[in-house]
Amino acid sequence: MSTRDALLADLRALRRIWPLLGVSRRRLAVAVAWGTLALSAAVGLAAVSAWLIARASQMPSVLDLTIAVVAVRALGIGRGLFRYLDRLASHDVALRGAAHLRERLYSALAHGRTDAVATLRRGEVLRRWGADVDDVGDLVVRAVVPALVALVVSLVAVGIVGALSPLAGLVLAACLLLAGLGAPLLAARAVRAAELDGAAQRGRVAAQAMTVLDGAAELRVGGRLDPLLGELADAEDALRRTRDRAARPAALAQGVTAAATGLAVVAALAIGAAQLAAGSLAPVELAVVVLTPLAAFEGVGMLAGASVHAVRAADAARRLTDLLDRARRPATGAADPAVGAPAVVAAGLAVGWPGREPLLRGLDLTLAPGRAVAVVGPNGSGKTTLLLTLAGLLPPAAGEVRIGGVPSTALADGAPSVVTMTAEDAHVFDTTILENLRVARGDVTEDEAREVLALAGLGAFLDRLPDGLDTVVGAGGACISGGERRRLLVARALLSPAPLLLLDEPDEHLDPETAERLLQDVLALREAGRGVLLVTHRGAASLAAADDVVDLGAVAAAPGVVPMLERSA
Repeated sequence: MSTRDALLADLRALRRIWPLLGVSRRRLAVAVAWGTLALSAAVGLAAVSAWLIARASQMPSVLDLTIAVVAVRALGIGRGLFRYLDRLASHDVALRGAAHLRERLYSALAHGRTDAVATLRRGEVLRRWGADVDDVGDLVVRAVVPALVALVVSLVAVGIVGALSPLAGLVLAACLLLAGLGAPLLAARAVRAAELDGAAQRGRVAAQAMTVLDGAAELRVGGRLDPLLGELADAEDALRRTRDRAARPAALAQGVTAAATGLAVVAALAIGAAQLAAGSLAPVELAVVVLTPLAAFEGVGMLAGASVHAVRAADAARRLTDLLDRARRPATGAADPAVGAPAVVAAGLAVGWPGREPLLRGLDLTLAPGRAVAVVGPNGSGKTTLLLTLAGLLPPAAGEVRIGGVPSTALADGAPSVVTMTAEDAHVFDTTILENLRVARGDVTEDEAREVLALAGLGAFLDRLPDGLDTVVGAGGACISGGERRRLLVARALLSPAPLLLLDEPDEHLDPETAERLLQDVLALREAGRGVLLVTHRGAASLAAADDVVDLGAVAAAPGVVPMLERSA
């Protein structure tokens, strides 16, 4: 991609994401105003100081210097004060923009296609919610405000110099234009090469390093360690060469700014000296014409860094808008269809991740209140993918899933009223037990919490805790065992208003006795009128209490056929 095409692509990405920041024009104008005053104070300080020094050398009356002395003091104090107010206002705009962007993302994804997030790895989700949103939010304080401030202050500096020497002002404008355009373009090219073009090399280095670290012993035994270390060294060399190539335009960008500054000062000195000899410029004015450009380039000097952040923000914006595009549902102009009797019915269902071959086909399954269904099978047979599809989080690869009598693909907000899913790696938050339970329903009372914990087999555990429901669990709280964590997640699922529960591996990583008790407790939930579908690795012998046991283990041997062992209710 050429530099021009890359620049246009970045501008399009930033233009698309800008409305999602919800930036207030008034707040932005205030931030730009304070930034302009801060930098203008620096330019004014240079100009007044130059005049004061030159005029003082002529030994005039002290009264002739009083105003200039006061102005120097005022501009020196004002520069620091205005810089503080600039930082306060610009960061206020940036933080509000990032918060607004996250809110829009949450809203769009909550009401959009859930497979847009379900198909992302956890690290990718964290990157978009964290670093990507921060990069786009910082666009205001690191790119937009500095660019507008540099433009205004450059015009002020050219106006000051041009009022004393029009030719010197014209040369200063040309040098500012050179530094304000050339340096940012070179810096953008450098960061694009170093960070964007180098992404493939960084990924290759990371993948090779993880392979070596995870399997060093096996690789050495198999004689593959040395070749892999050689490949890792080659990948690091390629990454280093990419960084070296990126360093050249970055260094050149710094050189352009320094060269433009020097050229402006030398040209001002030459032009001013000639005008001084001709009598059209006073000696005091010559000092102002020569020294003012030094401060004027402080503004355009920030543009290289601004362009670097703009490139990063554009890259982040592309990832965020791509996520929003994939989450966007087709506009139908109608609300969700009304759901009927609580049931999940799969007919001729094939499940798989979008863009990949289905993991299993031909599944017919019904889950209703008062029934318990177990799904068993080896790793990779599609158990978790099946649960995501039955919960309406993934679209069927073929066939149909009806939730409350409505096709799952036609529901945006209605599915949670019928069915809820607890994933194997569902999060236990670093807060109290009660607040962890309120994730499912915000109005859970303490009595309801104790009742559901007892139902999930945690009554004795709760009685042993000194703070009861106020005990903090999670990373920074009390230690809970794997079985207690699983039961807490089951209790949270029970508090959901949905009558149908989908539980993924509730017995995973537990000792056999604990796992068996937990499975029996989960299957017994049907007695309370709940419908339960659980995924497990355990064989059918451990699931005698289930109404139906769906065995996915024979799918590879008989494609398109999913064996089901019917059991009496």
